[in-house]
Amino acid sequence: MAERKEITVRAELRQGRGKNDSRRLRARGFVPVTLYGGEGEAVAAAAPLRELAAILRSDTGHNTIFTLDVDGVGASEVLFLDRQIDPVRGRLVHADLRRLVKGQKVEVTVPLHLVGEPVGVREQGGVLEQIVRQLEIRCEPRSIPDAIDADVSNLGVHDVLHVSDIPVSEGVEILSAPETVIATVGVVREEPVEAPAPVEGEEAAPAEPEVIAKGKKEEEGGAS
Repeated sequence: MAERKEITVRAELRQGRGKNDSRRLRARGFVPVTLYGGEGEAVAAAAPLRELAAILRSDTGHNTIFTLDVDGVGASEVLFLDRQIDPVRGRLVHADLRRLVKGQKVEVTVPLHLVGEPVGVREQGGVLEQIVRQLEIRCEPRSIPDAIDADVSNLGVHDVLHVSDIPVSEGVEILSAPETVIATVGVVREEPVEAPAPVEGEEAAPAEPEVIAKGKKEEEGGAS
């Protein structure tokens, strides 16, 4: 797991809650956010879009732990709980943030990376297929891995790797069903190539010399 940077985002309390208020915030470069969880009440705030977008684009993405410092409320360590993205512009338009409590585990989704070249691909002409690309886990916030690696080096043709086959670090629990298939090595089957059907009229071509020969005989007969 890479060393995590300390990030602080300063936010302001939101007074209005309607669409017009949200529109004015976005015009200023801010995004409405709601802070949940922990021992405090829910807080409606507004944070700079540029800073939240930079966090989401980072290597740790939505699993990044950062400090949200709301004017008049105070600072809290948070994680993204949910987010809404404009489908047209691809911009963040709202975010729900979760307060972190020391000693309390969280449930998050992390990427699943396949490591190694399967023996079924290297020696048997198979093709590796990844079925699952992320896993749901439970752990303490500071123990969230950037990704979980699954070694597929020993997979032969028709072999299957399940969630239950993946080792994880101490304190990390995989919540995805153990029997879930995450990768397999298949075989590329070549479809038999059928001879093309004759085009209409092609079968009549061989008969042409017979017609010509017959015509010559008739001509010879008429001359006699």
